[in-house]
Amino acid sequence: MRRAGYPVCGSEVSGLRQILFAVMIALAVSITLTPFLIRVFTRKRLGQEIRAEGPGSHQTKRGTPTMGGIAILAGMWAGYLGSHLIGLRYDAPGITVSGLLVLGLATALGVVGFLDDFIKLNKRRNLGLTATGKYIGQIGAAVVFGILALRFPDSTGLTPGSLHLSIVRDTWLSFIPVIFLLLVVFLVVAWSNAVNITDGLDGLAAGSIALTLGAYVLITFWQYTNACATRPGPGCYTVRDPLDLALVCASAAAACIGFLWWNAAPAKIFMGDTGSLALGGLLAGLSITTRTEVLMAVIGALFCAEIISVFLQILVFKTNKTRLFKMAPFHHHFELSSWPETTVTIRFWLLAGISAAAGLLLFYGEHLAITDPL
Repeated sequence: MRRAGYPVCGSEVSGLRQILFAVMIALAVSITLTPFLIRVFTRKRLGQEIRAEGPGSHQTKRGTPTMGGIAILAGMWAGYLGSHLIGLRYDAPGITVSGLLVLGLATALGVVGFLDDFIKLNKRRNLGLTATGKYIGQIGAAVVFGILALRFPDSTGLTPGSLHLSIVRDTWLSFIPVIFLLLVVFLVVAWSNAVNITDGLDGLAAGSIALTLGAYVLITFWQYTNACATRPGPGCYTVRDPLDLALVCASAAAACIGFLWWNAAPAKIFMGDTGSLALGGLLAGLSITTRTEVLMAVIGALFCAEIISVFLQILVFKTNKTRLFKMAPFHHHFELSSWPETTVTIRFWLLAGISAAAGLLLFYGEHLAITDPL
């Protein structure tokens, strides 16, 4: 195992340089494209409709431009492709199938979200696609991703996805392809809906996702510097294209931060389902390609808590005809408990940061347990 003071090799420096370029480009595109979208959507009166049963304070947000997720997706792709274009100057690794698959999944779900947002705006209502229509889009994207993830082996036979259940890395438990596809569908539907549900307060989803993806930049870069293909030994990682996944994470995190500049309270634009479904799909794709499906539930614990609060609310109401929370998802419960919206958002950001840090500790602790056993 490399100790403190181990010299950083040229490939690691090249990788860090690419990550920096990805961040700079994605941030610049997102932070400059978002105000353009605000002007266009305001001029065309493409504003968000607000649920009548929601917190009363949200009614003032009616008419705020939405579909800002377009800027996030544009920033993600620009950062990713731009970093590779610049990387050609110093012979950095090129575009890989893993990065394209994860970005493709996010984009496909972004299209589903865009259709949902467009119908809402066109019909001037708070409901877009039917639940069936949305699920068909999510499941279709998940199945295509799952099938392709088991293809495209590299020179060592490693594919972007694995038939093994993964916690911090692949475990002994292996699935047949059909069960793997069902797992992929579950993860894509669950994560995309979890982020979609979390996107209910100004800046909440964008800030929380940026923290989650920031943790995954560290995870994927660590997997790159300790890859079995280049540094075989105890604790090495059998993940295909970890550096490219780090570029995806860095681009998406920077795009979210650029968007957050305009989405923070009082929000001048919402990401809409275009952004929330895309970002949820991104988390699902990353958990599969980095072999960390279970670890993602720790790092993204805030999103898990949000969607679980909805399930519990429904379960308790159907069972006892009472409500567990004043309103679900439970960030609205705190709003209705007289917490200012900014207070709820900042404290939930703190929870997102804590869960991301806890996940990083588990990830690194597992590595130490293998490389430096007691």
